[in-house]
Amino acid sequence: MKKAKLIILDDFGLQPITHAVKLILLQILEDRYENASTVICSQLPVGKWHEYFDEPTIADAILDRIIPKVHRIELKGKSLRIRSKHIS
Repeated sequence: MKKAKLIILDDFGLQPITHAVKLILLQILEDRYENASTVICSQLPVGKWHEYFDEPTIADAILDRIIPKVHRIELKGKSLRIRSKHIS
C-alpha cells in the first residue's frame, strides 16, 4: 500500500474518542513520524490535549510523535465564517 504524503485531521478534538481510536491514532503517527506529513486542525487548545486523551501514557506517546517536528500556527480573531451584516 502506498503511503499518503499528507494526512489532514480536521476538527480534531470535537468529539470524545475511544481507547481503540487513541491506539490507532498513535500507530498512524508512529508510522508517519519523520516519513510523511500530518496536519492537525483543531479548536481544542494544545494545553488541553492531555485532558482530551484522558490517558496520560497514551497522551504522552501521541504528543511525543507530534511535538518534536511541529510547525504550530495559532489563529486569533473572529471567525471568518461569520459574516457581518451591514444595514443600509
